[in-house]
Amino acid sequence: MIKTPLCDLLNIEFPILQGGMAWISDAQLAAAVSNAGGLGIISSMNADENWLRSEIKKAKSLTDKPFGVNVMLMNPHVDKIAQVLIDEKVPVVTTGAGNPGKFMKLWIEAGIKVIPVVPSTGLARFSERAGATAVIAEGGESGGHVGEMSTLPLIPQVCDVVSIPVIAAGGIGDGRGIAAALMLGALGVQLGTRFLVAHETNIHENYKDKIIKAKDIDTTLSGRSLGHPVRSLKTTFSKDFIKAENDPTTPPEVLEEYGRGALRIAAQEGDSLKGCFMAGQIAGMIKEKQSVKEIILTLADETETVLKGGTKWVK
Repeated sequence: MIKTPLCDLLNIEFPILQGGMAWISDAQLAAAVSNAGGLGIISSMNADENWLRSEIKKAKSLTDKPFGVNVMLMNPHVDKIAQVLIDEKVPVVTTGAGNPGKFMKLWIEAGIKVIPVVPSTGLARFSERAGATAVIAEGGESGGHVGEMSTLPLIPQVCDVVSIPVIAAGGIGDGRGIAAALMLGALGVQLGTRFLVAHETNIHENYKDKIIKAKDIDTTLSGRSLGHPVRSLKTTFSKDFIKAENDPTTPPEVLEEYGRGALRIAAQEGDSLKGCFMAGQIAGMIKEKQSVKEIILTLADETETVLKGGTKWVK
């Protein structure tokens, strides 16, 4: 069993968080991860407060273990979302796509542990000063919206400038990656892509099949010109988007509209022509669909083997 101080801090068995992925991380997935000993996280995405309250209540009906909610701070309903988290006594909140400073005092006073996702040392320092319980340092190997830094150099640099726990994310798909993150100074990891193929993940089977069929070079970056690059699988949609993005005559608003709703289409409809199948670079490491429990126990066993000095990687 792998255990770090993060386990005691968040009251979990394994130092493994499941990423808050829009249109993917719902109550069912979050509860399954928490029941298996990790920390499941519901994504609030752009949803309103009523949808989120319903998901939180559903998660509570499925698990008596701690779980969290990821808040996308650009959500137009974010003020009401913030209050729902307090009303429902959600124990952990992760944040992204914005500055959580406006809500930090309220959440902390309500006993909520706040863990911002950060792509740099500067934002990690800011989060600590604002009262964050920990930070998730996420490298650009991850799926979805990414920063410029890679995980390997990012984690130790963040660990060097903050005194709160650091959770590593981006490019971590098995026990070797988790062990490496711990050696770099992290006290835990957040995984997203690894859970896409879980039986409990409510996405179209085409999405899961694409992850399993992916090779090491099968992800790409798009959206750099818009200021928010996205990593996804190479599909007809992503290739067409990049072609349009590289055309200097394409207005930014046309690109924005072209990508609008593309993740939802991928997750719910499995449409390669119109859907954006966000995934990290570890997609090529995933070879089968498993239950959440199988995934977490496998990760824990692999990590323990590596940390004990195993010289042979057992497939």
